[in-house]
Amino acid sequence: MSTHRRHRRPAAFRLDDDRVTVRPVREAERDIGAAINVIPEPDAALPVPIRDAQSLPRRGFRWGTLFWGATGALVLLAIALGILDLIKDFFSRNAELGWLGLALVTIAALSLAVIGMREAAGLMRLANVEHLRARAEDVIASDDRDGGGALVKDLISLTHKMPRLARARANLQRHLGEIIDGADLVRLAERELMSPLDQEARGLITASVMRVSVVTAVSSRASIDMLFVLVNFLNLLRKLSYLYGVRPGTLGMLRLLRHVISHLVLTGGLATSDSLIQQLLGHGIAAKLSARLGEGLLNGLLTARLGLATIDVVRPLPFAALPRPTLSDLMSEAMRGRADADDLQRLEGPETEGSPKTS
Repeated sequence: MSTHRRHRRPAAFRLDDDRVTVRPVREAERDIGAAINVIPEPDAALPVPIRDAQSLPRRGFRWGTLFWGATGALVLLAIALGILDLIKDFFSRNAELGWLGLALVTIAALSLAVIGMREAAGLMRLANVEHLRARAEDVIASDDRDGGGALVKDLISLTHKMPRLARARANLQRHLGEIIDGADLVRLAERELMSPLDQEARGLITASVMRVSVVTAVSSRASIDMLFVLVNFLNLLRKLSYLYGVRPGTLGMLRLLRHVISHLVLTGGLATSDSLIQQLLGHGIAAKLSARLGEGLLNGLLTARLGLATIDVVRPLPFAALPRPTLSDLMSEAMRGRADADDLQRLEGPETEGSPKTS
């Protein structure tokens, strides 16, 4: 004799509903009309409802912004009033001196306006790159065809001043109508546009690592070492930002530097560097290196990690189709390049010192 079991009709519900209970329930304890019982499968992970970012409480009125804005306005008014009094004093002394001072003030104001527009354009380019990267992540997650096509067009307009990417842009435009999925469009754009830029960026970081390692290894003062590492990193930051089309100004460089340090702290880059250092030292390399050479290696590791963090910040697309460069790969290339340079120097040494060889 068969038993007839009652079944619930298919229905949609949320896991954070008060009627939903997630626990194993025996057949005799089931009550179909009372509540919704979710029986987890063994080795199955249930999704956890995540609070939407838009539902987070908004910040109140920013009194700090109001204070610094009012203070800056007062300082600007004081400077303008002082300049106006100075021009009046010039005119009271001599008309020609007053007109000269007025001309100088006009030139200074015009130059300041041009600098301000350039700084604003640099900040807008940096914000545009950040927005493009966020849009690319959304397109890859949602596979939106229209969003992917618009993103690729914006990337082409961003890189239109890069002659090295002319063939890549032509190939990308030729395949725009042949790809259906939006995520595949983003991956194709990454392969075509970002691959040559990534290779050049790796070369810049490797050269910077070799330079820092050699200079800090032969330097005798720690203050000079730290100053050289800082200057070298700022130069590397500027080169990488120009390489990927950011081209920031002074304010943009400060904001970019803050983003790089924040990214390095949030992603645990310092911990990764420490683990690689421990791995290198654990293989007995510390016993074979001098103290100064070891310091040069540590400074090179720091420079390489900062360069990788800079790539993550200034790159307009996330790493989806191409492999992300790693710290160990960069250090291996730097060590290999240093070894090749030493071998070339040893081979060229006897020929330069002695007479030319005859066949």
